[in-house]
Amino acid sequence: MTAVFDQALRRSSGPAGNAGDGALRRSAQAGPTTVTAEHGDVYVEPGLTPLAAREANRSALTALLDTAGIAHFAVRGTDDHGTVVGVAEEDRERVLSVVFRGLGQFPGHLSVIDPDAPRPARPVSTRDPKAWREVSAARILRISWYRTDPERHLLLGHEYGCAIEFWQRDGSYLLAPRANRATWAVAADAPNVLGAARLFSRFVSDWTPQRLAPALATRPEFLVNCADDIAFPVDAVYTWVDGDDPAWQRRKAQAKGEVYHAESASDARFISRDELRYSVRSLHLFAPWIRNVYVVTDDQVPAWLREDVPGLRIATHREIFRDRSVLPVFNSHAIESQLHRIEGLAEHFLYFNDDMFVGRPVAPHAFFTPSGTARYFPSRNRIPQGPVVETDTPVDAACKNNRALLMKRFGRVITQPMEHIPYALRRSAMEEAERDFPEAWARTAASRFRAMTDLSPTSSFALYYAALTGRAQPGSMPFTYLQLAVPDLADRLQRLLDGRDQDTFCLNDAFSTPEDIEAQQELLDGFLNAYFPTPSPYER
Repeated sequence: MTAVFDQALRRSSGPAGNAGDGALRRSAQAGPTTVTAEHGDVYVEPGLTPLAAREANRSALTALLDTAGIAHFAVRGTDDHGTVVGVAEEDRERVLSVVFRGLGQFPGHLSVIDPDAPRPARPVSTRDPKAWREVSAARILRISWYRTDPERHLLLGHEYGCAIEFWQRDGSYLLAPRANRATWAVAADAPNVLGAARLFSRFVSDWTPQRLAPALATRPEFLVNCADDIAFPVDAVYTWVDGDDPAWQRRKAQAKGEVYHAESASDARFISRDELRYSVRSLHLFAPWIRNVYVVTDDQVPAWLREDVPGLRIATHREIFRDRSVLPVFNSHAIESQLHRIEGLAEHFLYFNDDMFVGRPVAPHAFFTPSGTARYFPSRNRIPQGPVVETDTPVDAACKNNRALLMKRFGRVITQPMEHIPYALRRSAMEEAERDFPEAWARTAASRFRAMTDLSPTSSFALYYAALTGRAQPGSMPFTYLQLAVPDLADRLQRLLDGRDQDTFCLNDAFSTPEDIEAQQELLDGFLNAYFPTPSPYER
């Protein structure tokens, strides 16, 4: 009976260790596949992601049911992290028997879920007899096997487990023990059908590779398209530059353009700290619903990047600029004004600076509504009053220019810049904004360095244009903006790593001196490797 279960669970392997205070430490005495933690066994899994942990827990549990010939079906639960399997109440004894034996061979964690309880029960190691006290009459059990990566940076626990729901027979129907996203009842004797993986978690889309999120056996009642489903594709776009590239440095030195503000010419703006590698990892770990990733560069390719893997493509400035005579450009505003011209780009896309990261699993609903409306995230700061003046920062000058054009066109005054959160954009809104304001758009595209006449197309203008034409609305999310040129950088990075409670964060650098960079890099290397230990498929 346990052969199939053994195969499913032994996807996890590795040396021993011990966990404490959220970080896993090595231990001298333990088995070949687990580490011993203060809260129970933890399985070591190379290439660990939240989606992989979720799927491994589900497949291990359903393998147990399959070996005993117990009918089961996937349920559209309300928790995106874990999965739910429904079984008939009449099979309870057999279910508990195989679960008990499986967890005896491969210890995990278990909790009894009471839908009416004010707070969920804490998971208990199945080595502890207390874990089994209330299972005989439980309406719902959640089972998990905690997982960590080989370096003990991630600990993915009970939230990624699989719940077993016992459905009561009522005539020709099986009735659910709690609410789910679709129905209270399914036909008792109907055959299973396959349901797309996205039906069972908002962290999965139709473009998530099937090897990571396979279709699941379910009941026809769960195949409906719900009003809160997001079924449209969402892409991600990065702009990236390697400021250490000699060819790029020569192009920059030869470029003609007047820099009006010290920040716009700061070398710190062009330093590549390998952030892009880790930002792409953050998508692989925490946003596996992204369809395609586009990296916009000035004929540069990161040394670590594989271009032969589907799902990521380099888009050069030569490809996307309407007027190639303005190239080369070294102004992010100019480059951003052309992003909507990327061939194949989805209508809905997220624009990332390479210093922006997804900090924990997020659903596309954080950035778009199910009807396709984009969300934007206004800052608590305010755009300074009055026209552009010489003392304005590049950001403030662009915001003032945005404000003047939008006021003239819509009769509305924008007062807030945007937070450093990935920008949720509508391709059609950018196309229309360019048509509505061709002179200002072309002038921005032609500014080789940041200029007092720039718009800020993606970080403000296109977002407000979409809002004023009914395609965007304000939103909020937990996020952190961290300027690297701060004296307590090490402490702030450690708090961010220990908490892991931000949907997104930005590690921005516009003011660091050459003396700062070496010390910062050592801190960043340790932080980024610990936060995002799992390579993406796009790395060599």
